[in-house]
Amino acid sequence: MLRVALRGIRAHLVRFLLSLLAVALGVAFVAGTFSLRTMMSSTFSGIVDAAAPADAYLRPPGGGAFTAEGGTGSTGTVPRALAAEVAEVDGVAHAIPEVQGAIVLVGADGTAVQSTQAPSMAFPYVTEDPAIEVVEGRGPSAPDEVALETATLASSGFAIGDATQVVVGGQVTDVEIVGRVDMGGPMAGATIVLVEPETGYALFAPDGGVGDIAVYAQDGTTAEQLVDRLGALTSADVEAVTGQELRDENKAAIDEMLGFVTTFLLVFAAIALFVGAFIISNTFAMSVRQRMREFALLRAVGASPAQVFTSILVQAAAVGLIGSALGVAGGLGLVVGLKAVLGAVGMDLAGSIPVDAATVVVSLVVGTVVSVLAAAVPARRAALVPPVEAMRDEVTVPERSIRVRAVAGLVLTGLGAAGVAAATLNSGPDTMDAALGAGAAAVLLGVLMLAPGMARGVLGVLAWPFVRAIRPVGRLARGNVVRNPRRTASTAGALMIGMALVGAVSVIAVSAQQSVAGVVESQTNADLVLRSATFDIPKGAITDVAALSEVGRSDVFAAAALPVTLDGDDAAGTPYVAGVADDLFDRTIEAETVDGDLASLADGEAVVQESAAEEYGWAVGDTLVVTGPRGPQDLTVGAVFSTNVLGAAVVVRTEVLDGLVPPEQQLVDTLMVSAADGVAVADLKNAVAEAVSPYVVVSVLTQEEFVSQLADQVNQVLVILYALLGLSVVIAVLGIVNTLALSVIERTREIGLLRAVGLGRLQLAGTVVIESVLTAVFGTVVGLVVGVSLAATLPTVYADDGLSELVIPWGSLGAMLALAVVVGVLAALWPATRAARMRVLDAVSYE
Repeated sequence: MLRVALRGIRAHLVRFLLSLLAVALGVAFVAGTFSLRTMMSSTFSGIVDAAAPADAYLRPPGGGAFTAEGGTGSTGTVPRALAAEVAEVDGVAHAIPEVQGAIVLVGADGTAVQSTQAPSMAFPYVTEDPAIEVVEGRGPSAPDEVALETATLASSGFAIGDATQVVVGGQVTDVEIVGRVDMGGPMAGATIVLVEPETGYALFAPDGGVGDIAVYAQDGTTAEQLVDRLGALTSADVEAVTGQELRDENKAAIDEMLGFVTTFLLVFAAIALFVGAFIISNTFAMSVRQRMREFALLRAVGASPAQVFTSILVQAAAVGLIGSALGVAGGLGLVVGLKAVLGAVGMDLAGSIPVDAATVVVSLVVGTVVSVLAAAVPARRAALVPPVEAMRDEVTVPERSIRVRAVAGLVLTGLGAAGVAAATLNSGPDTMDAALGAGAAAVLLGVLMLAPGMARGVLGVLAWPFVRAIRPVGRLARGNVVRNPRRTASTAGALMIGMALVGAVSVIAVSAQQSVAGVVESQTNADLVLRSATFDIPKGAITDVAALSEVGRSDVFAAAALPVTLDGDDAAGTPYVAGVADDLFDRTIEAETVDGDLASLADGEAVVQESAAEEYGWAVGDTLVVTGPRGPQDLTVGAVFSTNVLGAAVVVRTEVLDGLVPPEQQLVDTLMVSAADGVAVADLKNAVAEAVSPYVVVSVLTQEEFVSQLADQVNQVLVILYALLGLSVVIAVLGIVNTLALSVIERTREIGLLRAVGLGRLQLAGTVVIESVLTAVFGTVVGLVVGVSLAATLPTVYADDGLSELVIPWGSLGAMLALAVVVGVLAALWPATRAARMRVLDAVSYE
């Protein structure tokens, strides 16, 4: 039977090619995802190795490892002066105090040197540091000199000896580029600037505290021996770890963060494979229908039902295996292309494209299993054909009733709708998120089961314009698509899934944009919003703006991620703590007071976001222990508030935050500016723009421009999601092509008879095109209705998170319907051409 199965593939190769392509596309996503993750992990591991090459480190307890929030988990510092004592320890070759800070490098084109979202960092240049190699020129030795990392020098457009400016410590400084350095590994697009040591320590460690001390061992001293000898210098505030321990911590944290990327991409890979399964199942169902007499003959000559069943699964496994192999190659090709694109924008991924055994095996297994499972039902149908059918001239295949399927679909849809309704009516608890997700999935699957029952009615309505306008082609096309509603629904189901997701994403995106606009308009009173491309507005720019006569008020939003615990509770979160002016909530931001009094902010107490209070169990009157580089502070919760403007979980006075974190280490994400009495907004903007122009990275936006910028960010995410979902639509189009092509083969004799009684070639081709368009529009309409309906519940569920407005993008939905028509026409070109070219006599005599 193995030989019979393989001959079946060779004899009907065209039938399986599109199924094979569908498997290849889905598996390409799986293989590409794993390969991309491996490459990213390798790249960041190289960065970690380059950034932490020392044999041992002295650091604050628990500090130094990357956190899920970004940055490092270090909240304290190590005294820089301790490095001198470390250098005297037996076996120590070098002790380097390590510190870094934000910097903006002005490139040759007059703009900031910046690559994608990679950071821009400055380090003190320490001549004894083995991790830094000067490959050209020399290291900086004066406050007005800098050296650049190799990739940074190339992207800046400068050469050694050129003069430029940097923005560091909040001030614009003229500097000369005196050298090019190698940091020992890939920097993934980060902008790296080295400054003169004392200048760097004065800027980034003004209190004398550094992030850690890197300790290099002399020859013959192991890292473990070094840590043991450093034990005498440790305390409750300083611990010693080996360099390998620190590197392992950082790599584990990075792998955890990359896990989200992997999961995100694998979701779309699963969608693509699920859609591809429709094509495979449809292909084998139609193939089995056309080959029923062949299977009956096999049964008549002694083949058992199990053998027939196995032969079909062998064919499916062959399709899955070959398609998966092509998919692995395609996935690697996708990673090659993505690597080139990222390299073009400055983010270089290290190493060659990884081809590991795990990726290949998982990809092959996934593609093959999906194919076999998709073919199981048609295979069972073939196995149960009675041998007596071989004696008939024409084998008829009785269609099972769709009533049972319709009832099951109704039940599943009803349960899903109940889950969505429960989440809508009881928004808030985490369990409601699970109920919403499970309910939405159940509704989508239920509608897929209901689709055959809906097909006749919906297609009758959709076909009405064609029936009235194009006779007799419209009537023939309608008859063909409603003749087998199960097949039509299965073909349209692939497109239905993709369009449901596209419709839901469109509604969510437009609603988010409108919600943001509403929040900015209703909850802020400022005339201008200042943002930085580096996510940190230079301190000099803040001072210069506040000094303008046109400015009536400027509010700084400074923040730092700090451990916060309830008094007596060891479990710590690391939310953002913001420092603001005492009267911020009275003047610039509108906030709802949930409990307590926001005026307590002026008394040195903390006020907390309602969402954070619910997550961490905080309440008015509780004592929070907030730990910063300058030590811990006990803060009483004076109020719980709700606003979508502030992203920080805890808000304190500016002076309180300064007592926790040196101002140089605080991030100023946003500056809100209001005009002085009698000053027009246009005049204010001109004055502020001129004041911040030397700082290069600061954008000055009106409220409308700020909303537009946020909308652009949503649109960027939307483009990515559309591109990922587009793969499922492409696979769905292949499904329509496949079904039409197989349908043309199945109806060969019927086509010949129609041609014999006078149906023209163009009329025949038009019939096939209209069938394709009806199938595509049916899948699109049902999918959009489901997707939009489910997305319409989200503003109710997530109103407290800022998604407060529901907007239906009718224009976009109309464009999707138009796209469905185009998809239908394109999908029908090959099958329609093939049908029109059939010879009448050959078609009539076809068996």
